[in-house]
Amino acid sequence: MLKPVEKSCQPHDFLPDPCSEDFLDRVMELQNRASEIPDHYFVCLVGDMITEKALPTYLSMLHSFDGVCDETGASLTPWAQWSRSWTAEENRHGELLNKYLYLCERVDMRQVEKTVQYLIGSGMDVGLENNPYLGFVYTSFQERATAIAHGNTAKQALEFGETNLAKICGTIASDEKRHEAAAYAKIIQKLFDIDTDTTMLALADMMKKKITMPGILMYDGEDQNLYDHYSTMAQRMGVYTTDDYVDMLEFFVKRWNVERVSSGLSGEEKRAQDYICDLAPKLRKLVERSKAKAKEAPLFSFSWIFNRRV
Repeated sequence: MLKPVEKSCQPHDFLPDPCSEDFLDRVMELQNRASEIPDHYFVCLVGDMITEKALPTYLSMLHSFDGVCDETGASLTPWAQWSRSWTAEENRHGELLNKYLYLCERVDMRQVEKTVQYLIGSGMDVGLENNPYLGFVYTSFQERATAIAHGNTAKQALEFGETNLAKICGTIASDEKRHEAAAYAKIIQKLFDIDTDTTMLALADMMKKKITMPGILMYDGEDQNLYDHYSTMAQRMGVYTTDDYVDMLEFFVKRWNVERVSSGLSGEEKRAQDYICDLAPKLRKLVERSKAKAKEAPLFSFSWIFNRRV
């Protein structure tokens, strides 16, 4: 599920080495490549990085689940060790993107750093109620969504000719996909096997609440609607879209065999199953409307890119 530290790549592996004689030359090369990338791409990349940097919030969330907490801060229980090691592995993502953005000279790093501080200070409440069933449904979707977003920024970086940035984003996407596929989605599958009723109700509950992305409370000290503007940009640029959300729902319904579960479901659980299985076709009808809304949205000013409008 997680790679050993000694076999894990580190941010240093992707960026100019400050101890090398050609450090300044390599930084200039990085900046020259970055200068060819449009502002709207950096808005999406910064939003991705800020979301990654709010790891203290996500660790706090994991430790809020009943039966999963790390009571001492260094507990040797499997759950506690997993959550700390997962956080350590994830930490590399925000560090890498942050250092790239610092070197590329394309963004206002003070505004970016303020946004990170505001987001961590705001915390996060996505309706998990300290319930590990709800929590692991959420993390399954969230990890897959993050993998999609980083994967799309990798593809776009390649289109702009920035192969190293494409490698950076692609590597992060691969980690996120592994966390989803090898851990969180398997946890939900096991819960369906041993406690079908409760798991079905939990999945339906989260679908009714909608899977809210963890950066929803981002704020830069200026724009009260920063997340809405960022998510509209991500939709417009194809980084993370309503299509992706519906695709994820369809994927997990199939992955967890939700439609085929039959034995032991009571009336309430059967209604929850029907709701889940009927939801994707209903949401699919709204996709084109969301695309049109994003295209028709006005240009937004982002402090991250020196208040330029995109």
